[in-house]
Amino acid sequence: MLARSRSGIGSRHSVWVEWLMFAKNPFPAVSSPLRRGLRTAIVAVLAVASLAACTAKTGTGQFNDPYEAQNRENHKFNVAFDSNVLKPASQAYGTAVPGPVRRGVTNFANNLSLPSYVLNDLLQARIYDAADNTLRFAFNTIFGLGGIFDPAGAMGLHAKSNDFGHTLYAWGVREGAYLEVPFLGPSTERALAGKVVDTITNPSRLLVPQSARNVTYGADVGSLLDFRYRFNDTVDSILHGSADSYGQQRLIYLEQRHYALGIQSDASMSNPYEDPYASSK
Repeated sequence: MLARSRSGIGSRHSVWVEWLMFAKNPFPAVSSPLRRGLRTAIVAVLAVASLAACTAKTGTGQFNDPYEAQNRENHKFNVAFDSNVLKPASQAYGTAVPGPVRRGVTNFANNLSLPSYVLNDLLQARIYDAADNTLRFAFNTIFGLGGIFDPAGAMGLHAKSNDFGHTLYAWGVREGAYLEVPFLGPSTERALAGKVVDTITNPSRLLVPQSARNVTYGADVGSLLDFRYRFNDTVDSILHGSADSYGQQRLIYLEQRHYALGIQSDASMSNPYEDPYASSK
């Protein structure tokens, strides 16, 4: 590591400089594509974590929403995209594709997410969850035809969802501001950084040959359409049936996310929502 600067750059900023220097060539023994992915992930985490640490808590009441005006514009875009593209496509998909086939596509996409869960389990020292997710991935990959079927679930071995946003929370990174991201929907600065890293570093997708990656992307799209079709009434009631869909979506997302992280916003908080914004990965 570089020596701490005693002049223009303060000690806190010099830490970021050291990390960025390290990011130029992290893990030199790792293959070049994976090294590029790790470098991009490190820079993304540092940038968004730094932004989250510096964002002042402002906004309406209990919400840290300093970008509310822009978020509402993005929300209008997302609602229009849902009305004009996502909902019609999901209805066509749900009508044309039989239920068992849709479930198989969703199972396959969910199975590809398990190695990322395992990686985050290990980063959080959740050894038992890592073991369960590893066993589920191995069992469904071998006996479920790559995860199309779910024999592990029939045995009571269910996925324990995890992500790098949760890892950042476990490492003490602040949540940052609430965000509404075009196409992706509700998030926070910390959760968005986690999503970027999970996308880049998912082991199962890094190991898939380039020629087969379109299959994995297609499975993701199929899983999204299946979810939108199955939860049509719930999503419609939130996005299209409320007086302030932005405010309701923000409330639901943050309460669900805090519940998943084990953050108790009040003494009696339970999980009142069935996570209408996360796919069943």
